[in-house]
Amino acid sequence: MSNFIDFGVAKRFHNETKNRITQLFQIKYPIIQGGMIWHSGWKLASAVSNSGGLGLIGAGSMYPDILRENIQKCKAATDKPFGVNIPMLYPNLEEIIQIILEEKIKIVFTSAGNPKTYTELLQKEGIKVAHVVSSTKFAVKCEDAGVDAIVAEGFEAGGHNGRDETTTFCLIPNVKNYISKPLIAAGGIALGSQMKAAMILGADGVQIGSRFAATTEASSHENWKKNITDLKEGDTQLTLKELAPVRMVKNKFFGELEEIYKTTKDATVLAAKLGRARAKLGMFEGDLEEGELEIGQVSALINEILSVEKVFENLLKEYEAAEITRSF
Repeated sequence: MSNFIDFGVAKRFHNETKNRITQLFQIKYPIIQGGMIWHSGWKLASAVSNSGGLGLIGAGSMYPDILRENIQKCKAATDKPFGVNIPMLYPNLEEIIQIILEEKIKIVFTSAGNPKTYTELLQKEGIKVAHVVSSTKFAVKCEDAGVDAIVAEGFEAGGHNGRDETTTFCLIPNVKNYISKPLIAAGGIALGSQMKAAMILGADGVQIGSRFAATTEASSHENWKKNITDLKEGDTQLTLKELAPVRMVKNKFFGELEEIYKTTKDATVLAAKLGRARAKLGMFEGDLEEGELEIGQVSALINEILSVEKVFENLLKEYEAAEITRSF
């Protein structure tokens, strides 16, 4: 961490948040960066890890050779723990798993699939496995599958999401009642005060996506980063439940989807409209009209593009300042 962070604040934050997540992943702060497609390359992951959190490389938008390159560059950029996020609905899954094993990755976050598929295999190689869910039902299945930690993500989150539209603050305390594994809250968290609230509700740590999407180290297009800072409440919506639910910005492409919904919900028609590389077009290539722009509701609170270091500085100060000031 740089000298810009008040040492006393950082020390108190570290002591207060030293828990099962920091111990499990051997990190300083229980802050995990979301493995977002088209954002989470080695620069972002290494910067988060160097700041005391857990950086994740997003394998979902990488061909196997690009993933290997990002892993190797991340190793060179940090000596701190980092991991790889694997959406299990993506192709080349077997090849990606093989690269994970060959590169001796120690932490893997899986999502959008059955946690039983690779958990045992990865754990036999000494890899810690966390799985992302959107309901208590699937959290229990994760526990049964033997994962090391569970990420419970509310529907406020950007990107692919749960069909039930359960909010983070409803999901976390309910999941906590049914599992014993370390619990990570995700969805709608961009401030230190939100992090503290999630942990009061039972989370051991948080996973943050949207706030890290609007950082200088994110690999996404500058047009898109600037667009994130301009978004207001109501500018995103969950859609495409007939395919895989995804929260996206209400741009021209979203409007065209809405027109289709007026006449049909046929998955084939929707998939044809979505096509290939629509998310790349928007978030990586910067086409803000025709591209698929995935971001969380919390984007309404994100007003500037910051460095990862500055994001951590703010999170620590906000967490410290978030005291209960009202009484009954």
